[in-house]
Amino acid sequence: MLSVKAFYLKAKRGAEMKTDKFILDACCGPKMFWNDKHHPNTVYIDQREMPKGYNDYRPNREIKPDLLMDFRKLDFPDKSFKLVVMDPPHIISASTNFRLARDYGVLNKETWKTDLKQGFDECWRVLDDYGILTFKWNETSVKRKEILDVLGKDPLYGNLMMSKIPTHWFVFMKLPEKEVQK
Repeated sequence: MLSVKAFYLKAKRGAEMKTDKFILDACCGPKMFWNDKHHPNTVYIDQREMPKGYNDYRPNREIKPDLLMDFRKLDFPDKSFKLVVMDPPHIISASTNFRLARDYGVLNKETWKTDLKQGFDECWRVLDDYGILTFKWNETSVKRKEILDVLGKDPLYGNLMMSKIPTHWFVFMKLPEKEVQK
């Protein structure tokens, strides 16, 4: 078993490798939806770290990724993961003093479309053939239809219908072009 540090070093060099880290959480934040916040087969990344106590209402909450990395530029070789989870920030241009912004981050109002598309494409690049990409989105600032237009791929399934629940989950599968039935 490779440590996360060894995995990262080999990934940066582009070395051929076998590892038990085949799941990527590309924007882990405080790992809110994870049952096991230290799942042994998962690499958790985020571009920031926040110590316990940063959230007054949840004093034990922390943001502690395995690796500090931006989801728009993943330092992993192509097809490194079988499952990629992408739960990017949903709030556009909120103050970082806003509690939700501290927990989940914010998107820039000028570049959010480019940032999300670039991040999704990076997650797609590191996803292995026949791998699954789970994308979570909350309609806090942008509606689900516009997000799917930005991503440029159709999910296999998810809560695609109109709903009173503003959080949506979409599941994509990376099928090699030769496998896609037209």
